[in-house]
Amino acid sequence: MDAWLQENLACPRTGEPLTLSGDVLRSPGGAGYPVVEGVPVLLRDDVPQTIGLAHASLTAARDAQAGRRPDDWFLSTVGVSDEERALAQRLRAENGAVVDPVVAVLISATNGILYRDLIGKVTEFPMPELRLPPGEGRRLLDIGCSWGRWSVAAARKGYRPVGLDPSLGAVLAAKRMCARLGVAADFVVGDARFLPFRRGAFDNVFSYSVVQHFSKADARQTLGEVARVLRPGGECFIQMPNALGVRSLQHQLRRGFREGRDFEVRYWRPGELVAAFQAAVGPAELSVDCYFGLGLQAADAPLMGPGRQRLIALSEWLRRRADSCPPLRQLADSVYLRARRP
Repeated sequence: MDAWLQENLACPRTGEPLTLSGDVLRSPGGAGYPVVEGVPVLLRDDVPQTIGLAHASLTAARDAQAGRRPDDWFLSTVGVSDEERALAQRLRAENGAVVDPVVAVLISATNGILYRDLIGKVTEFPMPELRLPPGEGRRLLDIGCSWGRWSVAAARKGYRPVGLDPSLGAVLAAKRMCARLGVAADFVVGDARFLPFRRGAFDNVFSYSVVQHFSKADARQTLGEVARVLRPGGECFIQMPNALGVRSLQHQLRRGFREGRDFEVRYWRPGELVAAFQAAVGPAELSVDCYFGLGLQAADAPLMGPGRQRLIALSEWLRRRADSCPPLRQLADSVYLRARRP
């Protein structure tokens, strides 16, 4: 385990420092957390989880410690269907995936519905553009990293990323992918509401397509944790859904404008988002991520058919125009919130 990471890990219950003993991290208060293949599993078992696979990760990590490893890739902890898990196993057995089989089946869950037809078929790791300045060695926390696409983007831009996700299988896939690509990144299994890091550990915190799935109470708790782990003057840059976007309005209409349940998207109005980030972190501003969905990235276009390429191109055109036409920002489906800790 990286020395900086071990020094900056903290008990998610108490915030106490952790000491590595064999394959267990222990707090002074007696709490113990398993380490699987060099990855700390720092999930709490005394709180309701935001997603069921966190329970699966806890169980699988403890079973692995006891010598009852379910499978090499911990597929039971990956947030895909049983059919997609079977596809990952088949791709692995047949060596039929150009990319890591776990990444191949996670692609739509992480990258959006435009990838639905590419599940199990992607021929390269699709890496997005991280809209942050060059990292120059700054420490960046990637909340909800899954298989690590944004962590890789951060590393390639000069940051030293730590990816955090509740899925042990996804985090191990991220670790394999980074080794394959020659990218330096660390990974932790954890909960965004109880970040297992010391106060002020990070220069930047990033998150994409994650906090939007939390209840608004859990989202606000997460923002409080983001502020805690940022150093003074540090910034967060977090994607969120805009309730006023055209596609967002369509989704809300389809479910009768009720509040989201379980892992459904919770929609926020722009002013509500800015107020929440300012209250939890510090001075905040909103910018456009994309239109017509919650995950369209320019870097995805080469992998798409002509119709979807045109949709991405139109989204990018509107995003660029929004810089000089503020009302356009109010109609974006997906937005970024940037906030600086005083």
